[in-house]
Formats: sequence, structure tokens, C-alpha cells
Amino acid sequence: MTASSRASWRSVLAALVGPAIVLVPLPGLATGSLPRSDVVSVGNIRLDRKEVSVGRFRAHAEAVGLRTAAEQAGGGHEYAGGWQRRPGWTYLRPYGSAGAADEPAVHVTWSEATAFCSAAGGRLPVASEWRSAAYTEARTSPPDDLVAGRTYRYPSGQRPDGMWTQDAGASRHRPVGQGRPGVNGLHDMGGNVWEWLADRRDGQALTAGGSWWYGSGQTEATGMQWKDADFHAVYIGFRCAYD
Repeated sequence: MTASSRASWRSVLAALVGPAIVLVPLPGLATGSLPRSDVVSVGNIRLDRKEVSVGRFRAHAEAVGLRTAAEQAGGGHEYAGGWQRRPGWTYLRPYGSAGAADEPAVHVTWSEATAFCSAAGGRLPVASEWRSAAYTEARTSPPDDLVAGRTYRYPSGQRPDGMWTQDAGASRHRPVGQGRPGVNGLHDMGGNVWEWLADRRDGQALTAGGSWWYGSGQTEATGMQWKDADFHAVYIGFRCAYD
């Protein structure tokens, strides 16, 4: 199928199904894109079911010739009595050695995450979208441990069970989607790695969900944190939203 015929097909399908259905690009149509089964519909948007992986981000970086800020600076950051730069720590080598393709892409700045999502046909979610998807069950027939329409304390439900945090004994991040899904069938909206959001103030951007380095308290809706938008650390990743 040629590029022009793909564009024509997508335009026709969009006209048929209307704006309520999100046309997420399939692999080969945009860098880092996902099959439909890997996105979750929540309200008027769709979200990546899992955090963006090293494999997805690497495909994008190679396609556009990206050398990340962490790579250019010689390495990203880890907190150890203060922020420390770790030589060689990048999205490809999260802890200094080669990362697996299914690990979350970390050591990525807000701008780099934004550019990835744009290339994949999406964007970073805003705080209100992320919060609704993480805590309020929108499915009409969720699993037995969740109730349709209920807002929960944690992205995992009313208890922090299954989230990858210090409370669960985490000592570093785990592969994306390894734990059980939580509210709305999403993985790791609480714990594992912080996620960049679209919201900005001055030179900062909002992050949500906590990380493996924190306890479950930072995974609550009140735990969102502002961070310098050009910062890159082993604790921060992201996922994309699609209109």
C-alpha cells in the first residue's frame, strides 16, 4: 500500500466512524505506533495500555536521528543524597548496562516525550485526562474487583496491591505491562516510573503516578509533581494519548 493510498483509506474510515473513534496508527504508519489492542479507550481519548518501552522509543529515535539530551550530556540522573549524573545512563542503558526492549523508556525529557507521541499520531495526556483514566473506572463491565463509575484511591483500586513501588519491594523499574492491569485495564499508572503530562508552568512540566523509588502515597491523585521540563532521570517515563 502506498503512502497516498494509506492516507486516503484513513480519511475515508474517519468519515465513516466519526470523531468518537480514535484512529491509532498501525505499525509502519508512524514511528513508535501501536496496534489497536495496545490502546485503551477512556472517555473521549485513548491511552497507551502500557508505558512507552525502550523498543518503541529506540525505533522512533533511529527513524528521526534523535540523540537524546541524556546521551548528549553523557548520562541521565539518579537521586542519591541529591541529584547525581550517572555516566552512560540513557534510555538505551537505564542503569548503565543495556536495557531490554520491554523496559520503560526513561532518561527522556518532556520535549522528547512530546515529539515521540506526535510522531506516533498522538500527544501527551493532560492532567485531567490522566487523572480520570487512572482513578475512575469507565468500563461498563469491569473485572469483579472494580465497579463501573467508581473513583478509587489508587490506580490499582482501593488498595495499592500490584503496584510496583517501594512498598512492594521494588529496587528498580520492571518491564512495561508486567504487573496486573488496574483501573480501566491500564498498566502501571501507579508506580514503576513517573509519567510526563502535557501540563506546563514556566519551565516545568507535570508528572504523575509516582515511581518504583517511592511508596504508594505518591501514586494517589494528590501525588502529581512538577519537574523541570528539560530534566531526564531514571525515574521518569511516559505514555501517549490519542484523540
